[in-house]
Amino acid sequence: MSTVVDIRNLGVSFSTDAGAVKAVDDVSLSVERGEVLAIVGESGSGKTVTAKTILGLLPETATTSGAVVLSNRAGTGEHDVISLTGSQLRGIRGTDVAMVFQEPSTALNPVYTVGWQIMEGLRAHGQVSKADARKRAIEILGRVGIPDPEHRVDHYPHQFSGGQKQRIVIAMALVLEPGLIVADEPTTALDVTVQAEILDLLRRVRDEFGTAIVLITHNMGVVADLADRVAVMYQGRVVEEAPARELFADPKADYTKALLAAVPYVGHGVARAAERAAARPADWAEQPPVVEARGLEIEYPGRFGRAGFRAVDGVDLLIRPGEVLGLVGESGSGKTTIGRAIAGLTKVTGGSLQVLGHEMLGIRERQFRPTRSRIGFVFQDPASSFNPLLTIAECVAEPLVIHERAVDARDARPRVDELLEAVQLPASYGDRYPHELSGGQRQRASLARAIALEPELLIADEPTSALDVSVQARVLELFAELQREFGFASLFISHDLAVVDLLADRIAVLYHGRLVEEGTGAEVLGAPTDPYTQRLLASLPVPDPVAQADRREELRRLREEAGR
Repeated sequence: MSTVVDIRNLGVSFSTDAGAVKAVDDVSLSVERGEVLAIVGESGSGKTVTAKTILGLLPETATTSGAVVLSNRAGTGEHDVISLTGSQLRGIRGTDVAMVFQEPSTALNPVYTVGWQIMEGLRAHGQVSKADARKRAIEILGRVGIPDPEHRVDHYPHQFSGGQKQRIVIAMALVLEPGLIVADEPTTALDVTVQAEILDLLRRVRDEFGTAIVLITHNMGVVADLADRVAVMYQGRVVEEAPARELFADPKADYTKALLAAVPYVGHGVARAAERAAARPADWAEQPPVVEARGLEIEYPGRFGRAGFRAVDGVDLLIRPGEVLGLVGESGSGKTTIGRAIAGLTKVTGGSLQVLGHEMLGIRERQFRPTRSRIGFVFQDPASSFNPLLTIAECVAEPLVIHERAVDARDARPRVDELLEAVQLPASYGDRYPHELSGGQRQRASLARAIALEPELLIADEPTSALDVSVQARVLELFAELQREFGFASLFISHDLAVVDLLADRIAVLYHGRLVEEGTGAEVLGAPTDPYTQRLLASLPVPDPVAQADRREELRRLREEAGR
């Protein structure tokens, strides 16, 4: 059998207090052996529900119709997943179909070694000795690119980086050699360099193991890099399905066109930066900077007799009034550490860091506290930065109450309503709780809270990393509008070069705590001089399968040069 899974007229609805909610409506899809089918669409389109149906992972509140016909690993038989019992589903999970979950940190059990977790799947599906299971676990870790697998097999999840944890989750899915892997947003919050490595790994999985892959993603660059065919979902229905090259070259559905139009491209920010520069006063360059770092060093002390870790090493940077500085680099490069130091949340251990006229080296909290009202902070994950017990209005009112601009949340409500309107949220949303808002709406509320005190400086730490491309586009446009209206300076931290290019006046590139390149978007992204910046740029997937194939070859060449 060449067809691994055949989804026929699938319908899924969920029972709620307000009645049944239809999540998937008459979806028909199929995947062939060795093929990568990408299912794309924004949050709520039904793509993850469709994928979870293949493994029978829907909750008890779900009502399913249609058929999901899955062939076995050997290709000698098939079964309808919807009609299988719980014990029968356990028999096919891992062997016929496996899943790579979106967040490896929650998919891995923190109290067991990664080797134990891989071996658990092996021993659950057959009579395998402990020694043979361990040998197979070491082998599969090596095949997914974990260095020194003989020793790392006994390490715990927290001892691995984000990219390595994603590789381990892929290893767990591969260890029983299933015919189909469902990968749900496998690269969402990863750096572009790590993302490129994970995409290379999935490509190898397809070619070496002959495994079919259903890829769930909202990143159109990832789709262009990996997918053979693409299905576009909107409000529970498939609105377009086509081979990847055909869909990107000539999209038919209006929604697909809008989705592709929302993707930021490197180079699109040059005109915007020129407009912002032309609007500035003539003496702008002579104004005192909002932030100035000279030889900045930040070191975390070692524990149990170990040496300290230097996260930031001799960085010089400048942010002038009303300017947006984009800070880019992979995880561990020191981006967030610098942002936290500017906000007074992390101690400076060397060099000089001037923030709004205050020297941060050796400053006491009592001295800096009055200045905090002049700094806003947009966190990476608004879901965890909001108190779930408070309404959105109470969360947005917090800075106003803390800095005594209002007596309590009720007193601050008129100002909160203005702020919600400014970020394009209805004032009535103030009465909702954080979990009742979508990811994009929560990020808008987070922006409202950050600008509540009309700050002179706004620090935005990866504010759009986990958002759908269409939602991201709206949040970025909103950020640019607010920056024009309020005129605040900003440190915009991100690993997405295209996003930074849209918003930033200048871009600074960090690598292992050091500043390796700085300049305008046209300079840094148009003609990068540092090898790391070149690799970073080549790692960014573009939503064009033909161009992406060329970029992949360029990245391979740059890696070979770096390895010499």
